[in-house]
Amino acid sequence: MDDKDLFGTIRDHLFTSVIGDVMDAAGLIRQFLPYEIRAMAPDTMIVGRAMPVLEADCAGEMVTQSGKAEPFGLMFRALDDLKPGEIYVCTGASRRYALWGELMSTRAMSLGGVGAVLDGCHRDTRGIRRLGFPVFSVGAYGQDQRLRGRVIDFRCPIEFGNGVVVRPGDIIVGDDDGVLAIPRDAAPDIVAAAMAKVRGEEEIRLRIERGATAETIFEETGIM
Repeated sequence: MDDKDLFGTIRDHLFTSVIGDVMDAAGLIRQFLPYEIRAMAPDTMIVGRAMPVLEADCAGEMVTQSGKAEPFGLMFRALDDLKPGEIYVCTGASRRYALWGELMSTRAMSLGGVGAVLDGCHRDTRGIRRLGFPVFSVGAYGQDQRLRGRVIDFRCPIEFGNGVVVRPGDIIVGDDDGVLAIPRDAAPDIVAAAMAKVRGEEEIRLRIERGATAETIFEETGIM
């Protein structure tokens, strides 16, 4: 599958719970991002390639090594490097300032970006809602990052606090149950297995409606 077909299959037929189940079965047991990261708006789903971004706390705009003020660090370069079908995925900062806002959403949309996933806060909530740009974060907080944080690297592997590593090109899927990362090379097999599980679960649902017990079903199929 190319990305269009792969993303379409995920969006139309799959969800994070079933994808997580098949990754567990494949030995990929640490793929869900921290549970605090939630959709800004209910019933939001995102699917796209990860563009990982590493943020760090600071105190002021001055970067000692360069001897000049560099507000936001590499944030503008990272944002401008976003490609169609990619998701801005950011971690590394504390939660005392916002990592994303309305103007960043506007720029991301103009580049064909399909979402932002933040291990931290967003701001400009009403503006982002008006745009309809999908944002997953730990919550809203108006404090600006300019004097408090900066992007120090991007398109690099990043690690979240729960041990999940996201690499460039991994597939990010987010819905009301959370956000996970499918390793790039494993994606076709994981999606195929998830589709098979969805079909199996539909058969199980019909058996339950006909009166089969949960214990019997699990013993016979391993699905429940």
